[in-house]
Amino acid sequence: MIAHAVRVVATALVLAGCTATSTTSPALKTIDPAGLQATVAKLAGQMRVPGAVVVLRTPQGNVTAAVGTTELDAENPPTAGTRFRIASNTKTMTAALIMLLAQDGKLRLTDPVADYVPNVPNANDISIAQLLEMRSGLYNYTADPGFAATLDAQPAKVWTPQEGLEIAFRHPPEFAPGASYEYNNTNFTLLGLVAEKADGRPLADQFQDRLFGPLSLRQTSLPAAADAGAIPAPFSHGYMYGATRYALADDPYPADLRAAARSGALRPMDYTRQNSSYATAAGGAISTADDLATWIHALVSGRVFNADVQKQWLASPQAEDPADPDGKKYGYGISYQRFGPHAAMYYHGGELPGFNSFIGHDPENDVTLVIWTNLTLDADGRTTANAMLPAILDEIYTGLSI
Repeated sequence: MIAHAVRVVATALVLAGCTATSTTSPALKTIDPAGLQATVAKLAGQMRVPGAVVVLRTPQGNVTAAVGTTELDAENPPTAGTRFRIASNTKTMTAALIMLLAQDGKLRLTDPVADYVPNVPNANDISIAQLLEMRSGLYNYTADPGFAATLDAQPAKVWTPQEGLEIAFRHPPEFAPGASYEYNNTNFTLLGLVAEKADGRPLADQFQDRLFGPLSLRQTSLPAAADAGAIPAPFSHGYMYGATRYALADDPYPADLRAAARSGALRPMDYTRQNSSYATAAGGAISTADDLATWIHALVSGRVFNADVQKQWLASPQAEDPADPDGKKYGYGISYQRFGPHAAMYYHGGELPGFNSFIGHDPENDVTLVIWTNLTLDADGRTTANAMLPAILDEIYTGLSI
């Protein structure tokens, strides 16, 4: 959902020291397009995913593996140019915009949120940097059970950022600012309002002028709230078993739903028309696998910021769990994890009703990877694109063990 960046990457992934099979890097295998296609097809079949796309870019070339359909009961194969809701991968864009505004001198990361948004609990003690790092301590509005119930009862409802924040602020903060890490959509909804206050323009216009336009991301957009129930063609439908709360509030699937989904007796529901305006800066963008591959490569390789801000951004990830300093890290709207001595990725994930996705770039080996599916959770409650990730990494890197 938009409440977790990537659920399964936290699984330990270790690269053993092996003989290189690629002249490009000792960490890379020789990429086999047919093998990658077969792996994606197998995984999608096992999880009953209607459609999935993987885009892989390495020094050996570019490979796309696409399987299934964009719509149940139809033969519409997805492509790298199929639009879908990217959910929390939007956070990488919101964070990038905030860093650009800091680069321009229009804000400072040390500024308190009180300088930009009124009536926020602990606003004088929460910095913009803490919002970026998921360390504000504010309650996550998408975790509120009543919020998910409203989405199901009124799927066409047009949301404002303030409505989401009002839900968050009805709950007491989870911890003092800076005291801990908790992945939280409230932080990025606030950052969207910070950006609009600092620059004096709508978030969508800033995304287009500062990010999408300069990088020629022609299939990427942040739709207006009233238009967020539709995806421009060519697009994929998005599916999920059961109610919205299973994606947004982390409620586990009950046993009877799991059994029916596994057997095929239960068909997933079509969530394509659910208005996603509630996600805004935290997860409201639409894009394609090709555009996202261009985006994450540009972001990590230094095409978005100046050299000083790029260095600051790359150094921002810190351990989510202080007891595991070498484990999964989160920084300024980006996750980071080493898979072994020769490979690591800056990455993010996205999940909301209908879609799951992963974007990542490994600067050491110049590997860019995008995965998306049009089924949020499989019958076992796994986020589908993220569940595919370990097997796909095994197609790319030598000696991978899980």
